[in-house]
Amino acid sequence: MSSISCSKLTIWTIFAMVLQIAGLYLFVLGFFPVKPVLSGSSGPESFQPPGIDSFEDFNVSSMNSDDLRSLYLELSDVPPLYSRLILMVVDGLPAEFVLGKDGEPPTKAFIDAMPYTHSLLANNMAIGYHAKAAPPTVTMPRLKAMVSGAIGGFLDVALNFNTQAFLDDNLLGQFFRIGWKMTMFGDETWLKLFPKLFTRQDGVSSFFVKDTVVVDLNVSRHLPEELYQDDWHLMILHYLGVDHVGHIGGRKSVLMPPKLREMDDVIKMIHLNSVLSSDSKQGDTLLLVVSDHGMTESGNHGGSAYEETDSLALFIGASSKAPRDNVSAIQDTMNQVDIPPTLALLFGVPIPKNNVGVANVDCLLSLADGRLLRALELNSWQLLRLLKAQLPGLSCVALDSGDHVDTRWSNISQCSGATEEMFCCLYSKAAALHTFWKSTASSSDGSHHYNYTVTAYYDFLMTASEWLTRKVTDKPVGQLALGILAMVFSSLVFLRLLFFLRRDECLKGNQGFKDMKSSMHNWSLEEIFVVSVIVILVVSMGSSSMVEEEQYIWHFLTSTLFWILIRKMIKSFPVGERDRLNKSNYDSCFSQVCPILVMLICGRIIRAWHQGGVNWTHLSDISKWLEQAGSNIKKAIRVVSCILVTSLSLFSFSRSRLNRVFRNLLQFCFLLSGCLVLQHIMIYQDNMLLVSGHGATFMAQIVYAVLSIATGFTVLASPWLSPVSICKDSTSYSQLAGSHSVKNQMIHLSEGFKESIYLIGWAYMISWSLLQLLLQQPINSMPVFLLLLQISAAMMYFFNDGANRKPWVEVAILYFIGMTGHFGLGNSNTLATIDVAGAFIGISSHSTILSGILMFCITYASPISVLLSLMIYISLKDESVNVLDHTMEFGQLLKSELAIPFLVPLGINSVLLSAYTIVLLQMRNHLFIWSVFSPKYLYVCATTACVYIGGFIVASTVLYTSLVYTLRRKRVVSVRNSTKRSD
Repeated sequence: MSSISCSKLTIWTIFAMVLQIAGLYLFVLGFFPVKPVLSGSSGPESFQPPGIDSFEDFNVSSMNSDDLRSLYLELSDVPPLYSRLILMVVDGLPAEFVLGKDGEPPTKAFIDAMPYTHSLLANNMAIGYHAKAAPPTVTMPRLKAMVSGAIGGFLDVALNFNTQAFLDDNLLGQFFRIGWKMTMFGDETWLKLFPKLFTRQDGVSSFFVKDTVVVDLNVSRHLPEELYQDDWHLMILHYLGVDHVGHIGGRKSVLMPPKLREMDDVIKMIHLNSVLSSDSKQGDTLLLVVSDHGMTESGNHGGSAYEETDSLALFIGASSKAPRDNVSAIQDTMNQVDIPPTLALLFGVPIPKNNVGVANVDCLLSLADGRLLRALELNSWQLLRLLKAQLPGLSCVALDSGDHVDTRWSNISQCSGATEEMFCCLYSKAAALHTFWKSTASSSDGSHHYNYTVTAYYDFLMTASEWLTRKVTDKPVGQLALGILAMVFSSLVFLRLLFFLRRDECLKGNQGFKDMKSSMHNWSLEEIFVVSVIVILVVSMGSSSMVEEEQYIWHFLTSTLFWILIRKMIKSFPVGERDRLNKSNYDSCFSQVCPILVMLICGRIIRAWHQGGVNWTHLSDISKWLEQAGSNIKKAIRVVSCILVTSLSLFSFSRSRLNRVFRNLLQFCFLLSGCLVLQHIMIYQDNMLLVSGHGATFMAQIVYAVLSIATGFTVLASPWLSPVSICKDSTSYSQLAGSHSVKNQMIHLSEGFKESIYLIGWAYMISWSLLQLLLQQPINSMPVFLLLLQISAAMMYFFNDGANRKPWVEVAILYFIGMTGHFGLGNSNTLATIDVAGAFIGISSHSTILSGILMFCITYASPISVLLSLMIYISLKDESVNVLDHTMEFGQLLKSELAIPFLVPLGINSVLLSAYTIVLLQMRNHLFIWSVFSPKYLYVCATTACVYIGGFIVASTVLYTSLVYTLRRKRVVSVRNSTKRSD
């Protein structure tokens, strides 16, 4: 039975990879939300009921701003309550810090940190809300939601690092059309979203999270002058310090109270300024203090936990007053998308076209009853237009106002049936009640009917808003099915190729076809368990709780696999009396026991380092204990980790048999890199103000350069420097040309190929580990070393396993170690655990590409480390020397060395990717689709990219080394042939 050739294996592998990427692209493009459903901007038509086209041909663009403002005022019948707006965005400020939680006031520490703000709330001079933010809770999509009222695409989390101009209908565009002058100071995201819109501006980068001081001083320094200027209508102040403090030290950071006090001083300065007084010559000014998102206990954000979505909306102005008790629809919470319609009605501009929010009644209480109902009517018309765009069959006419609406429409449950019928019923009820109230407003029952009308409008508005929020876009079923089909087919191709490779391994270890067939059907326990792990992972994907706590599955199954290896080793112990007396047998057993014990111990410590996931993060773990122990303990552990990694690198390179000068040069380069990382730790770890300074940045750049040069030089030079030694009796080239010397040189050349791969593998591993010690949070330094030690122990075990080796199982074990380490470093399936702080170490000016690469490196430190370690695994394969003779073709060499290490990670990942894609499609209407399943899918896609990148690095390195080996082998053969001819 012939084995699959290298050319066929390569063609099918490339075909499966291309097919998988194409399928993934089709699915992602079709599944995740895209643009809003309505194009253009709201204009005069927004003040008329849907279907009335009296303003359809009205040329708004030809009107000057004053005329347009007058037209809006005439049509809206809702007079503006304010003439100027100060929008103060405190990035990352949880509403809990200001308003408390679950009906309880804030803690004394927060009250003491923001005394003036709390006094405004206590004296009913401000209205505060928990404004729920929709995931993903990152800045750019949250700012879009606060100015447009639209639910952004979930993939905005990726675009957050490369913001483009915002072209959809929004409040700033509406303000600009009526002639408002706008200024902006703070986060430069505003300048990217709205280029050339601000009269004066001073943008600061939001991604240098180590800066907690200057980033806010650059905003506040403009206030003394700007507050007394009368040439602006909107001033945006976006403070980043609270968010940066959270990223550095979490909610309980010692830097948090001073930063909150600084924000409180800013609010006090603005409020005490005459700009907010009712007799100001510029008119009433509203100060709106908002946050784009909250933060977790560790200070991160991006997911859907309450701590992350709990943003603030604080309305402070001369017209603010306590809410009425007799309006039952009023609540103390709101959605973040409710801000745009509220502001639009407060300032007399049309509500943005794609808004899904509901105007907040509390902020409109200064209006008379009739005008308040008019405001709710305008909001209802705007949402009704969106509903009609989604439901073309929706056609609503207000019911006859003579119906007995006070009893007939008293309960929302009476509106049922199809979606169109329900919405038509809700809107018609509110419209009929509104008409009926107009006829009874002056009677004694007017107040009674007024409350019914407000409730009816809110029933329609809230129901419509919730429905539109869920139905952001339709899913193109055909495109999604095609994408899934492509990914499933690519998975089948990968599995088929792995089957052929396993058959070749069995054929290699057996003499006859019957033995090979028997071996193919007799699966070992570890092989069965590896397949079982994949099946368990696939089955668990359908549970939101399992997705949230996936780390427990990886830790448990990987530890169980290690115990299976121990069982296998125990069964191989010598049992005969003669064997017991054989010391070499015990040495062999000992060399297998120690690596497994090291893997188990390292895995257990990594498991206990972080309580990952979502539901159990409050439980104690090693990282929390070290945080409480203080910075000196953390620094000591980080220093020890750096020394251990550097020492391991020196020991590993000393074991190489390549050229001594070259080996010593590498040891010096990596020792220098380790010392630089150590110096960076000693100087900058405790000083948060210096960590983003020029000195720290320059030192980090030197580390990058030294590691890059050392690793690149190792990859390029080591294949040419083998073999180290040749025949000891050979002292000249003429002696080397002898047939015996040539034969010895061929053997040494084969060993040199193995040594080159080994040396390159260790260069990759040590460079990556030192890089992680520089980039990772200080608390993760020891897990970085433990992961390196665990991988090294696994390599030692594989090398000592001898004839019992099953290569595809060994590579799968490494893959499992990588995923276990991924969660052990504190990662999870929520976006909140992504470490943003380390992504800007060594970057002197903001670069989306560079910071994105560093963020990817930090997040996928463990999987990439395991993939790079495959170079060491390849060098330890038994056949590395035995099969490398001058008769082997280049393709055979590549297949022998690269096929299994390259295809096993691709095969496992393809199965998990295809399975979870199907799960995601099935869960598209699940309650947790955007909060649990979608973030997990982004991680699955990123893991796919990680596997491709790691596989490409390994494949290209082995390809280059094999090519050099082949060229050098041909040179040796030609020398031997010329020697024979001369003889």
